[in-house]
This record gives sequence, structure tokens and C-alpha cells, in this order.
Amino acid sequence: MISHTETRSVPYQVELMYAVVSDVEKYSEFLPWVVALRVLARNPYGMRAEMAIGYGSLRERYTSDIRLTPAIHRIDVTQTSGPFKVLENHWQFTPKGEGCEVTFSILFEFKSRLLHSVAGAKFEKVMLKMADAFEARAKDIQEGKA
Repeated sequence: MISHTETRSVPYQVELMYAVVSDVEKYSEFLPWVVALRVLARNPYGMRAEMAIGYGSLRERYTSDIRLTPAIHRIDVTQTSGPFKVLENHWQFTPKGEGCEVTFSILFEFKSRLLHSVAGAKFEKVMLKMADAFEARAKDIQEGKA
């Protein structure tokens, strides 16, 4: 199983960062490796969504429950079906000065040993690119470019 937790200070308000991450329907517009995303159902606490990801010749789809808790700026995601034995990630946004602190944690293991070893080898690169993409999206929105 691979786990990772990262905290990053960003120059954007907590409400903006929460809005960027909770707007999952836009992920394919700015997140690397997300080739499609569709919301399957909504409920008062969030949604169920199917995401298609691709990296090189690898393509996978999975479905997750996404729990949104705007009052405390928290997002929790759990896979319900797909290529993972386990996939959980958690976002917490905390005001800090003029911007905010973003804490992201992920725990995952692919069912396939091959996918797990490939993902493990590229994991750090993927996490850095995704974190940068969320931050760039917030910048674009703040500057009126998105």
C-alpha cells in the first residue's frame, strides 16, 4: 500500500481552493492524466463520480464517493469500484494569512501488481504535477482566465 501526506501553503483563499478541488466535473480540463469525468449521482453530502485516467498506454476507470463538507473545508474521497484494492484521499483547507494551507493525504493499492509497481515508480512525479495543476487552476480563476 502506498500512502502520502503533503501540506502546502498557497497564496489563494481557502474558499477558492476548496471550490477548485470540489468542482470535480472540471478535472479533465486541467488535471494531467484525467481523460474524462462524469457525475453519476448527487446527494446532500456530495456525489458519486466516475473518472477515467490515462498514463502512457495505461487507461483505467473508477468510481468514487466524494463527500463534501464545506463548513469545515474538507473533502473525502473513497473508491467504490475500479482497479484499486484501496483508494482514499482527503483534503483539508485551512486559512493561513492571506492564503491558505492545503493538506492532502492519499492511501492506495492497485489490485494488479503490475499497475501497482508502475504507479509506485511514478507516484512522486504524479503527486507533484497534480498539486501544481490545482494551484495553477486557482490562479487562473483568480485572474479571470478560467
